[in-house]
Amino acid sequence: MFSIDRDYILENIYKLKDKKVLIVGDLAIDEMIYGDTERISREAPVLILLHNKTKIILGGGSNAAHNISTLNNGKAGVIGVIGDDYHAPILENAFIEANVDTSGLVIDKNRHTTVKTRISGTCSQSISQQIVRIDRQTTTPLCAETEAKVIKKLEKAIPNYDAIILSDYHLGTLTQPIVDKAIELAHKYNKIITADAQKTLNKYQGVTAITPNQPDTEKFVGYYIKDEETLLKAGKDVISDTNAQMVLVTRGDKGMVLFEKNEKVTRIPVFNKKDVFDVTGAGDTVIAAFTLALAAGFEPKYAAVIGNIAASIVIRHYGCATTTVEEIVENLKIMDMKKFIIGG
Repeated sequence: MFSIDRDYILENIYKLKDKKVLIVGDLAIDEMIYGDTERISREAPVLILLHNKTKIILGGGSNAAHNISTLNNGKAGVIGVIGDDYHAPILENAFIEANVDTSGLVIDKNRHTTVKTRISGTCSQSISQQIVRIDRQTTTPLCAETEAKVIKKLEKAIPNYDAIILSDYHLGTLTQPIVDKAIELAHKYNKIITADAQKTLNKYQGVTAITPNQPDTEKFVGYYIKDEETLLKAGKDVISDTNAQMVLVTRGDKGMVLFEKNEKVTRIPVFNKKDVFDVTGAGDTVIAAFTLALAAGFEPKYAAVIGNIAASIVIRHYGCATTTVEEIVENLKIMDMKKFIIGG
């Protein structure tokens, strides 16, 4: 057991701004369309919405990049694939507005730029509610030509970054050759490399860390985590099967558990249980802050604490949200450290 040393974090947390992070994987935008309910259509029994506004939010691996950029003042870059279509420049412009380097984007005319369109409507005396969602995406693995272009981007970019995040939303970008090359280059240049994956965790052999949630961990190991014994076994099994240096399992309102290869286990409680509005994208925030903290030299347990505090901030907002080092500092200063004894 150990108490969080607030002063230690406060003295070192601004080091996060000095580190550069590259995000590789499935890039997307969330297109949020809002309208006011006008009437029922005469053509069909459907609502007619009077368009109010359209909002573009970086989603998928793009959200991890956005989180990195707000934490380290724009020292973020992406490598991924977009289509040659209407939404490609919209995604690129969203990255530019978020201060994310887009030189790693690869165009494939045979693939869609990934877009998730959510249409929401309001009427008098009601909040906005989602009516329908439309997905535009390609889920097949990259063709050999595009895969080769991505690998060339990796070879050029990785030496210039302090850490790499592999963001896998199962949309075909992170083929095994791309994953293997990214890990090989990270090892060659002594870089931190983390993976945010939901399935086939053993695809990421030898990463610094992998951050699955509990349901995905259970699917991977093949049994439910129902008590302390199965929790410890699951962490050990994932470490063994992935050869990762550490595994950070996120458990919703039960917090997180960090498993390290040296058999250290650290349990981290939830820092915010009251003001939860939307957990969308919280995993992107966790891996962004966690990876930055590792790159900045924090011990793994403190890197996980920083990731947890960052996530506790973004879940207070609707949709994919981001936070800053300054917000983390503000929250640290008002936290009652006595309540957050970390289980070791």
